[in-house]
Amino acid sequence: MFKTLMNAFAEKGIRKKMLMTLFVLLIYRIGCFIPIPGIEVSAVSELLKDNTFFQVLSTITGGSLANGTLFALGIVPFINAFIIMQLLTLVIPPLERLSKEGEEGKKKITQITRYAAIILSIVQGIGIVIAWNNNGNIMPIFGMTSPVITMMFIICMLTAGSCFVMWLGERITEYGIGNGTSLLIFIGILSGAGTSMLNEFTLISNDPTVIWRLMLYMLVVVLVFLFIIFVDLAQRNITVQYAKQIKGNKMYGGQSTHIPIRVNASGVMPIIFASAFLMFPQMIASFWPQSGFYIFWSKWLGVGSWVYAVVMSVLILFFAFFYAKIQFNPEDIAKSIQQNGGFIPGIRPGRPTSEYLGRINNRITLFGAIFLAIIALIPGLVFTAILTGSSTLVNAFSATGMLIVVSVALEFNKQLENQLMMKHYRGFLK
Repeated sequence: MFKTLMNAFAEKGIRKKMLMTLFVLLIYRIGCFIPIPGIEVSAVSELLKDNTFFQVLSTITGGSLANGTLFALGIVPFINAFIIMQLLTLVIPPLERLSKEGEEGKKKITQITRYAAIILSIVQGIGIVIAWNNNGNIMPIFGMTSPVITMMFIICMLTAGSCFVMWLGERITEYGIGNGTSLLIFIGILSGAGTSMLNEFTLISNDPTVIWRLMLYMLVVVLVFLFIIFVDLAQRNITVQYAKQIKGNKMYGGQSTHIPIRVNASGVMPIIFASAFLMFPQMIASFWPQSGFYIFWSKWLGVGSWVYAVVMSVLILFFAFFYAKIQFNPEDIAKSIQQNGGFIPGIRPGRPTSEYLGRINNRITLFGAIFLAIIALIPGLVFTAILTGSSTLVNAFSATGMLIVVSVALEFNKQLENQLMMKHYRGFLK
């Protein structure tokens, strides 16, 4: 990957895109340190120590939420809106028709997603501000004695910051390299993890055993990363043989190819879907922190409870198969193979091919879902056992975070390789 980065930086056109990407990421990180007036930052940090839900959000935003800054919501509302739109596209016919209308349809869906993200940012901003106010973290500004004006101002600032982050992500996608949304999450997770590591190192002078716990922690993190990379790159190749066909004076076909089915084709999406499904009710219920529903949900379905682990595993399995059905259609693939004069050795064309592909895909999806469930639950338990009392570092590399970091890094490397390949082809043609 380092060789790819060096080769890409040597090319003028690619270097401009890389510098543009770095510049936008720098703007994003600067915004993560701009405080919003009216917030007691030290009190907000104390609040996060007792709220696992806010800790997860703060990790994704690179610590912006813990510091009460302009980009406290980060790209989270846009991600939630994107997930909701993906689900609605499957059940609402007009949206399904739009998704099949090519670029124009995609532009309209993207615009709807933006509006949905703004609405969600307002809702999340209200929930966060109410939680801050209930804990005495809101200070009146503009000479007002009532905190209501301050709360409305903070909600507007949080919404504006989230919209600006969404705009920055689109600029990276359009003028830079890679997916802007993914890179913003990537840099947020890495910066949050780096800050947590530095904070942990400051404890070494008071407790020398911290260094050994940190070394063991880093060893486990590296092993988990290697395991994720190994599974993420694993795939099953199904051989397809094409018969020879004579069209006019030319002969076509007679070649062998393969259909790659990745073990973890759905990536981190099942974990994100499952996490959003469990965390969204808690976020809404946080508007009324003294309600029985919020207390019940936090106790039994909050992050860390055994019920949460069981429900999370079941939801990951469900969404993994759900997402696999969206991405991989055995009937369409079998029909395409048959129309092009191809066949899978030992399998008859048509319905037998479709059933064979469906069985293979279901088995691989099951293994991938079990892998995601293990990654979502086991590393967190191991980190908690190693780092007793250090919740910020435990959440620094969450399951979702590690999967996102690996996926984005591999995708970014692939994008650079594609850019270099296109550059070489153009030079060859000239």
